[in-house]
Amino acid sequence: MAIMTMGQALVKFLDNQYVSFDGKETKFVDGIFTVFGHGIVCGLGQALDENPGELKVYQGKNEQGMAHVATSFAKQNNRRKIIACSSSIGPGAANMITAAATATVNNIPLLLFPADTFACRQPDPVLQQFEQPHSLSITTNDAYKPVCRYWDRIVRPEQLMSAMTNAMRVLTDTANTGAVCIALCQDVEGESYDYPDYFFTKRVHKITRIAPADDEISDIAEILKASKKPLVIAGGGVRYSEAGRTVEAFCEKHNIPFAETQNGKSAVLSSHKLNLGGVGVTGNLSANVIAKEADVILGIGTRFSDFTTASKSLFKADAKFITINTDRFDAYKLSSVKAVCDAKLGIEALDNAIGDYKTEYTTEIADAKNAWFEEMAKLSEYKYSEDFEPIIKARYEETIPEFVEKIGGTITQTSALALIRKIIDDDAIAVAAAGSLPGCMQRMWTTDAPNSYNMEYGYSCMGYEIAGALGSKMAEPDKEVYAFCGDGSYLMLHSELVTSIQENKKINVLLFDNSGFGCINNLQMSNGIGNLATEFRKRDENGNLLGELIPIDFAMSAAGYGVKTYTAKTLEELEAALIDSKKQNVSTLIDIKVLPKSMTDGYGAWWHVGIASTSSKEAVNTAFKNKDENLRKARKF
Repeated sequence: MAIMTMGQALVKFLDNQYVSFDGKETKFVDGIFTVFGHGIVCGLGQALDENPGELKVYQGKNEQGMAHVATSFAKQNNRRKIIACSSSIGPGAANMITAAATATVNNIPLLLFPADTFACRQPDPVLQQFEQPHSLSITTNDAYKPVCRYWDRIVRPEQLMSAMTNAMRVLTDTANTGAVCIALCQDVEGESYDYPDYFFTKRVHKITRIAPADDEISDIAEILKASKKPLVIAGGGVRYSEAGRTVEAFCEKHNIPFAETQNGKSAVLSSHKLNLGGVGVTGNLSANVIAKEADVILGIGTRFSDFTTASKSLFKADAKFITINTDRFDAYKLSSVKAVCDAKLGIEALDNAIGDYKTEYTTEIADAKNAWFEEMAKLSEYKYSEDFEPIIKARYEETIPEFVEKIGGTITQTSALALIRKIIDDDAIAVAAAGSLPGCMQRMWTTDAPNSYNMEYGYSCMGYEIAGALGSKMAEPDKEVYAFCGDGSYLMLHSELVTSIQENKKINVLLFDNSGFGCINNLQMSNGIGNLATEFRKRDENGNLLGELIPIDFAMSAAGYGVKTYTAKTLEELEAALIDSKKQNVSTLIDIKVLPKSMTDGYGAWWHVGIASTSSKEAVNTAFKNKDENLRKARKF
């Protein structure tokens, strides 16, 4: 038995947690990120100061940002290593809720310790306490309940034992991992208890592969064998199962083309002859063409988001769906016939079950890929020219020279991505999350380096990009890591750029400045809505946000942190900056001035969004009619 405070017991417990996958043992908890504040610094903080064991203590700059770092760190480690996060009781705790939702949606383990109010209630209301008159048991931390896989509050020191046992259960669950919130009442953190020694013994949590059931494999095999032109969609489950080569070999043997979700990219080889690339709303020409004609869709480790399925409109009405997924909830989607199991074991079993089956594809796969290669060549060479004149005039009522003078550059987004891919290391890690970049990158980004594409597109959380880049760098310090972010995302959250300097972990920020929230500007204007509050403009004489563009020197902003910065207004300047940034030992930022409306197309995919059914604007009525037509063709569930 050992008498110690709850905070001290928590630290000692975390320091003795390990995981094992395929026989490889790994220390599970690397350390704790914190922005020390009221409610955490004197309890858990005291324990970390006195005896952290092998746990590292990291200083975050923003609670949401540090939790994004931890999420990315866990993802880059294929969910087999985590960094816990702790915060103060009020605003600090609330700040991590967005990150908790991001982790849960993406099935990434994230362990959160927000401080809580006094369990004894004697000093109530304390600083930062949220009081709800109808229930004094409610605190800020109750807001975590909808976005966490497991939630608990420690009001007695001995409760720590069952709470942490359940926390580890969820954090190491391949099917239902996500955010775990253990709220720590601040007085209880310092209370002592005689903990049993076995609570602190080394624990190895075995992350096991779920074996497929023969009858479920038989069910999906019968459907696949009856198929003439099936399509495989590889999702994040392929990545976490380390099943990329297994999927490729399966598809080669049976001549089945495969496409990638955002989370599946880099789990399979971009160069593979059967890889069609990204599919759906952010998919490319080849994947979407084949998807529309497929008679059976095999989803492996995907949750079939609306972007993957083009709001369920991408596939033929009579197409059948079969799934391999560790999560029964996802396995049942789209009325699928399912096999609930590990991706690698499931594919191996399915391969045996279908024997020598081959599809009836002849030249369709190669033809689709060649058409996309031609389009890629055009996108890569897409340059500023007179073609932009009608776009700019219709949109801004400005001439090209006037606009370019205000925006500062002549680079198109697609040509910039092509150049970046050409210059940076083949195994560099690309991190992104929101805006138009995820679409362009799912279509254009290629890599044969495993797990080198870290796209947070389950929650599409603006502000993940730079924090996520730091998390990936902390996980793989020997690789170059690049955060691809828009100017909107940068303004929303870039504070962990300072942490990268503090930790001496070099990241590279590629900031695409198009003077606003360009992706949402596209969405509103393509559906008949005016240019409303989506660009960075001053208020005009009529009181609208349609005045002069606001030029921002992002390079100057980041330079103040000690970052090596560059400004690129031409492709030549971008190339020089990319080459020089590779020579730096400190974090870098390239302020890339890109032209709006220079993104990729939708390639035949439709996205279901809410549109006004009645409007005085004909453009809105047309958009609603288009929505109605697409809805009639889409699957209902």
